[in-house]
Amino acid sequence: MPSPLDDTPKDHDSDREALSVSELNRRARRALEQDVGEVWVEGELSGVSRPASGHVYFTLKDDKAQLRCALFRTRARFVAAPMRDGDRVKVRGKVSLFEPRGDYQLIVEAVQAAGEGELLAALERLKARLAAEGVFTNARPLPFPPRHLLVLTSPTGAAIRDVLAVLAARWPLARVTLIPVPVQGREAAPAMISALGLLNRQQALDPARDAILITRGGGSLEDLWAFNDEHLARAIFHSRLPVMAAVGHEVDTTLADFAADARAPTPSAAAEQLVPDRRERLQRLAGLAERLSRAQRARLDTDAQRLDHLRARLRHPGEVLAARRRQLEALEARLHRAARARLDQERRRAHDLQRRLALRSPDRLTDQAGQRLARATQRLHQAMPRALARHRERLGGIVRELQAVSPLAVLGRGYAILENDAGRVVRRAADAAPGERLAARLGEGRLALEVLETRDD
Repeated sequence: MPSPLDDTPKDHDSDREALSVSELNRRARRALEQDVGEVWVEGELSGVSRPASGHVYFTLKDDKAQLRCALFRTRARFVAAPMRDGDRVKVRGKVSLFEPRGDYQLIVEAVQAAGEGELLAALERLKARLAAEGVFTNARPLPFPPRHLLVLTSPTGAAIRDVLAVLAARWPLARVTLIPVPVQGREAAPAMISALGLLNRQQALDPARDAILITRGGGSLEDLWAFNDEHLARAIFHSRLPVMAAVGHEVDTTLADFAADARAPTPSAAAEQLVPDRRERLQRLAGLAERLSRAQRARLDTDAQRLDHLRARLRHPGEVLAARRRQLEALEARLHRAARARLDQERRRAHDLQRRLALRSPDRLTDQAGQRLARATQRLHQAMPRALARHRERLGGIVRELQAVSPLAVLGRGYAILENDAGRVVRRAADAAPGERLAARLGEGRLALEVLETRDD
């Protein structure tokens, strides 16, 4: 069956032998090297790279085109001036083609400085103009830590990963919202300006949003050029929310960095500046807790010592009366013991006398002994009430002395203690004023009084 391809028109040149890609690149290289030869080219350096091999690769460009260049190690060592992005140079070399990739390039033999790059010169003029207008004067303090941090960066870049990693390690409580925006190319600056305007308009809806971080990782001058946009710098300056900028590496500075309220050299450093270290806070809290515990223990020990001292000094009148009562009971017990002992002694004496009388004149001795016993018994009975009366009288005097010094006894006799509103005792008429309210403490209860008149007599 005939193939549909059979209807395709016949190409009369299809019988020719086709070139391989490598052969075509080889012929193109030879043609370029023979026809163009060695030339001088002037332009601006960009994307300067120095790998470990010692070769130098860069792009030479103007406002309309760019050219890949390679400066091999054997020639690079003769270049005295440093090669930096933005420098304008003149290079001498041969046009060639890198066959494996088909890249058109210039093999550089010599490099000469040709003045400051136009881009950097224009950037410096714009920077000076914005500084004169006060666009770089923002210095508002950022909240520490922010309640809700808004991060303007690429969602796929290394910057957001570094920021989130540092925040998670230092302050896991941080609330972060990623605002995805391009950070390179023509659309980067307008996207960031639009995001800043939207966030400022929405700030009233969510007052917890209190800080903005604009960041991206390192790159060439062209990669970071969006952050040198004049309109972006003005948008950062006019932002009601404080802004921190962390663009590129430590050596990179853009207009966004100068217009922001705070700047960090890298995205990781920005995250470290925005939040505290939780381990440091925990150590500080532990130290404060230990100090508080020590202060409490010291205060309790001091108060306990003071309470013991006051208890030792303060004796209640009831305790004094109880001590006197115990002393009286002890004296009464001693008196009873002495009386019984004396009685027993007299009985023994009477018994001895009766025995003697029995040996001599029993009747007479018995009578005499009976008389002496009666007299002794009488004296004993007379002495005991007197001794008890003396001790009771002594006890009564002690009780009266205690009652005399007791403030409650004084109040019980009709006296009163006057106190003013401050709780101080009023001892003289001059200590009170007419119309002042006093409190009278009586033996039973209290009275509220008002001073009508004071006299010093």
